[in-house]
Amino acid sequence: MKKLIVVVLISVFTSSFSIAGGFQVNLQGQKQTGMGHTGTGLLLDNASILFNPGAVSFLDSLRGISFGASFIMPRTTYLAPYPGTYTANIEPHTGTPITLYAVYKFKKTAKWNLGLGIYNPFGSRIQWADDWNGNALIREMDLKTFFIQPTFSYKVSDKLGIGAGFIYATGSFSLRKGIPIQDSTGVYGEGKLSGKASGYGFNAGIYYKVTDKFSIGIDYRSQVKVKIDGGTAEFTVPSSLEKYFPGTTFSTGLNLPQVATLGFGYVANSKIKLALDINYIGWKSYDSLIIDFVDNTEKLEDIHSARMYRNSFIFRLGGQYKLNEKWTVRLGTYYDMSPVQAGYLTPETPDADKLGITAGVSFNVTKKIHIDASLLYIEGMKRTDTNKETEFGGTYKSKAVVPGFSLEYVF
Repeated sequence: MKKLIVVVLISVFTSSFSIAGGFQVNLQGQKQTGMGHTGTGLLLDNASILFNPGAVSFLDSLRGISFGASFIMPRTTYLAPYPGTYTANIEPHTGTPITLYAVYKFKKTAKWNLGLGIYNPFGSRIQWADDWNGNALIREMDLKTFFIQPTFSYKVSDKLGIGAGFIYATGSFSLRKGIPIQDSTGVYGEGKLSGKASGYGFNAGIYYKVTDKFSIGIDYRSQVKVKIDGGTAEFTVPSSLEKYFPGTTFSTGLNLPQVATLGFGYVANSKIKLALDINYIGWKSYDSLIIDFVDNTEKLEDIHSARMYRNSFIFRLGGQYKLNEKWTVRLGTYYDMSPVQAGYLTPETPDADKLGITAGVSFNVTKKIHIDASLLYIEGMKRTDTNKETEFGGTYKSKAVVPGFSLEYVF
């Protein structure tokens, strides 16, 4: 029973990391997504608030605002260990992360810009059937986060721009899990966990135009230290076991990883732009999970669980071609290396190395109104593993299709 309660609670927090590390889908700009989600070394639009605050000061418009949304449609299949033939699939669903960017410059000759970004860097929903073989690990998880980033950018010279933004993160999650204990009617128990979290961090960048054609960018997004207080845990079990599974609260502290990016941009001519980004994600900071319960029993003790994530890289490449004054098209690709080591794979983070292929298009309705759209396809490599702590193993295969759009208005 003690091991069971550990298993039930651990996945709440591994799930909160699954979007960034386990099944990473970055969707912070439609133009950038169309080009493999590049944009640190190449200035494209207001989304530079996230990709490189140092580039924001080079935006031509005095003021602009853009709103975007993406529609994540993931699919994951589980196959039981050999010689088993049991399979399971996650329930179909659609996630809808959004972006909102606004930029303000006092006058054309001003060297500084102000900006505001609101975006969802972590957040998704995953649901398996209530009676699937791993229901004691997870039935359903729903995670929502919002990062709010006011930003200041300063053009040091015609070649160099610097910028930084303060990040306030807020979010919520809920989780359902089965408990393999039957009541008198044969119905299995269930655990429900929920909580809210908040934290702080920063985003800083440098943008340098080496020549009129070639530019370099460096961006650093700090760890966001998330503090969760007053999370609730509720359990449905036979009355004879209720004293071991009391409704209680818990707290924990976690670090969402730092992300350092080196980006290159190349403007071949008035029609062609190319970009290359290399992301380094500091997942090594997530080496353990510690949960402190307000109420403990002999079966419900505080938890210290090894996670042992490793730092990882993402390599991104993209390009765009301007057809005419109205239309621009884009293509891109990336390779995302998994931070989850062998022995730590879970159905909340059925992670593997991933290949992403992207496409995008822009249409200028008028000089002030622009529409951007993108399409991302992610193919995860097949991966077989057995978790050291839960001893639950199998083979996972994941993929996702993600269309998206944004509307921009330039004042």
